[in-house]
Order: sequence, then structure tokens, then C-alpha cells
Amino acid sequence: MAISELLIQSTLKVCIDPNTGKDFVSSKSARNIQVNGSDVSVDIVLGYPAKSVMADIQKLVADALLGLVGIGRVTVNVISKIVAHKAQQGVTLLPNVKNIIAVASGKGGVGKSTTSVNLALALAAEGATVGLLDADIYGPSQPQMLGISGRPESLDGKSMEPMQAHGIQAMSIGFLIDTDTPMVWRGPMVTGALEQLLRDTKWRDLDYLVIDLPPGTGDIQLTLSQKIPVTGAIIVTTPQDIALLDARKGLKMFEKVNIPILGIVENMSTHICSKCGHEEPIFGAGGGELMAKDYHVDLLGSLPLDISIRMQADSGKPMVIAEPDSKVAGIYKEIARKAAIKIANASLDHSTKFPNIVIQNT
Repeated sequence: MAISELLIQSTLKVCIDPNTGKDFVSSKSARNIQVNGSDVSVDIVLGYPAKSVMADIQKLVADALLGLVGIGRVTVNVISKIVAHKAQQGVTLLPNVKNIIAVASGKGGVGKSTTSVNLALALAAEGATVGLLDADIYGPSQPQMLGISGRPESLDGKSMEPMQAHGIQAMSIGFLIDTDTPMVWRGPMVTGALEQLLRDTKWRDLDYLVIDLPPGTGDIQLTLSQKIPVTGAIIVTTPQDIALLDARKGLKMFEKVNIPILGIVENMSTHICSKCGHEEPIFGAGGGELMAKDYHVDLLGSLPLDISIRMQADSGKPMVIAEPDSKVAGIYKEIARKAAIKIANASLDHSTKFPNIVIQNT
């Protein structure tokens, strides 16, 4: 039986990407199919970073093709290609930043900053180029979580070079002030500072910029929705009813300004005793899952209340870096992949594809 490109496509049509749930043909991931006698090569182009699962996908596709009668040598190349996606209508993308992910919560103390830094590091670990913007002007925490000290440089006297840590680019008001200096600013000054941090930083070819928002639905969130091109938002909560009340407000705020919700992350879902390993839902159970069902969004993942998560963040080496092979780091990487897949399935940005049309009288 002769091997044809049509036969290869038919095989790949029933070969499902376990991360997206879609076959490699309808998702347009299978490209550059080459048939040379009985030998076959194919490129699988993923729209999300997937370094930790690329070998699995390569084996999945290769095994499916090797099952064909008369097949010879099979070559499968798996790569990730991250592209820019649409943000709010009327807001243009930032130069050198393809996609912006806002991480928000309705209230403080639910682990939003810890989620933000581990999400950024997980995306980077999966092969993406990532930046992290600490948008909490009053209480910046990312400098300590990333273990960064010092001031950002300005090579041209106009813009700032992002700070570097653990393979990601970062910017925070915390890099520009002393640790014990309070920011006694009114709303307009705070939003102005956020815009400067975002636009005056020379981000370098970012696939994703993760923005760690302050809690609430105030000035900074409003500025973000009106002036900053956000691809999607992640809501962080705990299972506790009070936290869920405020998380719902945060979610509704993003819905009102037409920013897609990528999903919900539930922190402190269970407490794990560091002595005996006993697991107990001290803040309640199932709250994040119920909220996700109520608003028809995805529950991206649930994380335990584990002392090691707190200790690693405080030490400047968050869990994804300190214990990359741990169960918790695996959860963060799964959350990162799910969020990236949601973005990959969104509409592309075509604002740079078309020239401006100017009508002149001649």
C-alpha cells in the first residue's frame, strides 16, 4: 500500500492533542507533511509553550503514523510558535509584547502574587519568553519573590531595562524605591506610575507579559481595562466563601470591560500538614469549582496550602524554580499550559497586517 499525504492527514485527524482535546489537522498544527516513498516527516506546530510535554506529543504522533501498513521511517518535529492575540477593542498591542495576562483577585491574602510569579516562571520553563510586571504600587512584592535587588538601568536616558531573574524579565516600583518607603499617592499618580512602568520598560520580544494586579476593582484595574491591551485575565481565589464573594466581583469587572477570563486558580484548597502529611480543607472545599461552573469558565488548577510554597517565595526562589520536579510545580506548569492554550484558541491580532488608508484630494 502506497503512503500518501492524504493517508497521513487522515491518520492525524484521529490523533488528539491531549492538552487541547483537538486533532492535529483541524487545529492546523500538522504542517509541512513530506512523503518520500515509505518515509514520512511532519511538523507539529503548537500554539502554546509545551517543553515538558513535547516528547509525549512527538511519541503520540510517531506511534500513530508507525501503525500504518507499509510505513518506513517517521520523523516528527514538534515546536511551539506563540503569536499575538486580540485585546480589547480600540487598544493596540504593545511593541515587543505579544500577549498580556492579568492576574487578579477581589481581595488580598489569597496568594495572587505567588500565583503570578510561579505562572510566569512556569511559562518560561515551558519554553516561552516571559515578563512579569508588578502592578501593586502600594505593596510591591515581586522583588523579594524573585530575589532581585538593585535599580534598573537606563541605556538611553528615556527607558528602563527590565531586571532579570530565573530566566524572566521583571519590573516593579519596588526596584525604584527603598524597601521601607510607603507610596502615599492618590489614584491618578498610581495609575500614571503603572503606565510608565509598563510603557517605559524595554521589554524584549515577550511571548507573555504577566501583570500581578493589586487586589480589588479600583483605579489600577480600570486603567488596565481601558488603556492596556490585555489578552486575558486569571482570577485567584481560595475556597472560603468570603474570598469567593470578592473574586466574583473581580471576574464580573473583567466581563464588563470585555476582557476574556482565561480561568480560575484556587489557592489553599487543602492544608497539608508538614509533620504527618494529613490533608484537610480548612478553608472549605469546592468553592473555585462551583464559581467556575456558575460563570462558565475553566478551573485552571487547585493548589494546596503548603508551607514550602510560602518559604520558597519568601526566599526569592519560587516553587517552580526551587523544586521544578515537585507535584506543586507540576500544577503551576499545568495551569500555565491551560492558560496559554486558552490564549492560543482566541482570535489573532491583525492590527499590524493592514496599512493605514489615507484619502487625499488630488
